[in-house]
Amino acid sequence: MSMYPEELVEPMREELTRLGFREMRSAEEVRAVLGAAQGTTLVFVNSICGCAAGKARPAVGLALEHGTRPNLLTTVFAGQDPEATEVARSFFPAYEPSSPSIGLLVNGKAEFMLERHNIEGRMAEEIAADLRTAFDRFCTRQNGAGAE
Repeated sequence: MSMYPEELVEPMREELTRLGFREMRSAEEVRAVLGAAQGTTLVFVNSICGCAAGKARPAVGLALEHGTRPNLLTTVFAGQDPEATEVARSFFPAYEPSSPSIGLLVNGKAEFMLERHNIEGRMAEEIAADLRTAFDRFCTRQNGAGAE
């Protein structure tokens, strides 16, 4: 059951899908996508809250301008698609449920996570810098993207 009318949430979904994120709306889809993912996968747990709108979504947009980035970008929406969100969170067993949150899987293994407490009270640029550092550590440079 969704918490908010879909027409209210749709622009928040589109803010990520425009960046190339694959939205996963069911538990089955999350299992299929994340369970088969190879390389690096960014998992963004989206939220209707202000820190998602003003910090997390803008930060991920800034971070993706970097030349090194994940192979696959995925997202679930907490509160709107609860089963999908629960399964996505299960790929990060060392972390408590948090939204928004931004995690990085490497060959299906959780390697990095920004939880809500790492997002609240910080500027989008600071969060993006943390993401770029993680991308540099775990991801490979993409052809032509962000070339200096």
